[in-house]
Amino acid sequence: MSVEDDLYRIAQQEQRLQFDRFNPDVAWDIGCRLRETAQAHDAAVAIDVSLPGQQLFYFAMPGTSPNNADWVRRKRNTVLRFFRSSYATGLLMSQRQTTLAAAYGLDFRDYADHGGSFPLQVAGQGCIGAVTVSGLPQRDDHSLVAEALAGLLGHDIADIALAPEE
Repeated sequence: MSVEDDLYRIAQQEQRLQFDRFNPDVAWDIGCRLRETAQAHDAAVAIDVSLPGQQLFYFAMPGTSPNNADWVRRKRNTVLRFFRSSYATGLLMSQRQTTLAAAYGLDFRDYADHGGSFPLQVAGQGCIGAVTVSGLPQRDDHSLVAEALAGLLGHDIADIALAPEE
């Protein structure tokens, strides 16, 4: 598993995990699927589905704290800025040996390039929002979102999942 391999897989995820349509009912379905997926993994996460300026779904599972809500906000801001997953953004920053602050002047209080936020994409429209979780290690946060979206969209996550950590 290398950074290049992860970036390649994440690009595949971002390409394949797109919706044909989106509305508040779809946001509800995404949030509920994420909750079910987290419960199946016995994971405690905060879950957010948002458009720019409009939160459509939020749920904080038992075991989370207000700190998770702030991580959600910061990771979501990163996706809405770069239209890429927050994990891919963090991997790119690491690969380039820089930070969001150094490369773009972005304050760490408002942006986090840690895994867990994924672009909400509609075919033919691009990134319209973000799906975000916080509560697990960053790679696991990212994988949880990808797994839930793949299941909701009828894709086999095994085809595009990140390789297990060594």
